Amino acid sequence: MTTETTIKPLARDQAATPTRTERLPLPSGVVPFRPDWANIILIGGYHIAAVLAFLPIYFSWSGLILAIVSAQVVGVLGINVCYHRLLTHRGLRCPKWLEHTFVIFAILCLQDTPARWVAVHRRHHQHADEQPDPHSPLSGLFWGHMGWLMVKHPELSRLGIYDRYAKDILRDPFYVALERNVAQLKINFAQLPVLFVIGFLVEWFLGGTLSSAAMYGVSIMLFGSFVRTVIVWHQTWAVNSIAHVWGYRNYDTDEDSRNNLFVGLFANGEGWHNNHHADPRAARHGHRWWEIDTTYLAVKVLMMLGLAKDVVMPNAHLRASMRGDRLKTHALPVVADE
Repeated sequence: MTTETTIKPLARDQAATPTRTERLPLPSGVVPFRPDWANIILIGGYHIAAVLAFLPIYFSWSGLILAIVSAQVVGVLGINVCYHRLLTHRGLRCPKWLEHTFVIFAILCLQDTPARWVAVHRRHHQHADEQPDPHSPLSGLFWGHMGWLMVKHPELSRLGIYDRYAKDILRDPFYVALERNVAQLKINFAQLPVLFVIGFLVEWFLGGTLSSAAMYGVSIMLFGSFVRTVIVWHQTWAVNSIAHVWGYRNYDTDEDSRNNLFVGLFANGEGWHNNHHADPRAARHGHRWWEIDTTYLAVKVLMMLGLAKDVVMPNAHLRASMRGDRLKTHALPVVADE
């Protein structure tokens, strides 16, 4: 049986919306910059490989379609549903086998382990657009989009943030195992030969030569892994950057979140970011009729299949007064009660 639940009214105060007149200082400890070469090489390498996929020798329309479709599947179910709305905010529950499957989808997006992703995002909500925020674009648009990933960040050390922000995640031995022996990299690199072989065999059985089969195998590998990963990266990163700078606000929150039409559609509902900061536990981010939330539609399908329950809906008191006193979102708990 599936259920939908509501939550208590959010805290409010009488303060006016702040006007940002100065650049937000970068988080403590990141200056002087110490490059995170592992991330720089990984991010740079994936972008280069994604560009190579569009060279005439490797490009295929079927590969491009594969990249777009698979980005929606692993991005929506892995990052948006599982990492974000399920694990971070506990906006719904799924059977453990399905939750773990969605986590593997998220791992294929190369956005870090479940515990790390959840901890960083919970810290973001607790300090959104304040100096401790790991990726506020008020410190610079590029910083908020991807620059924060390219430097050493002492405050985000695993030992430093896991105990405070991800204890509940690490109660599961499956997630503990993913923290060890660079498991996420092994999973991602393991998919490369699989994709190549699939592409090779398809072309070979369709009557292609060994050379054309090899080229098609490379095409499927480049589009199915590298292009797909880059698409999902920028979907997520656009929420962190663009949706804190440009857009409209349904709610007067104590940070600079925005609802951005482009990001809302591009990131499958994650770009209704002001709604989300106003009501972070809600599994539905679109609050107005035009705010299409593809991720929530996926949650609805899971509910109809009996695979999602305790789905948290937008706060009724919040929706009844979209304009009113300022919402104190920083005061909300960063870890939902189990």
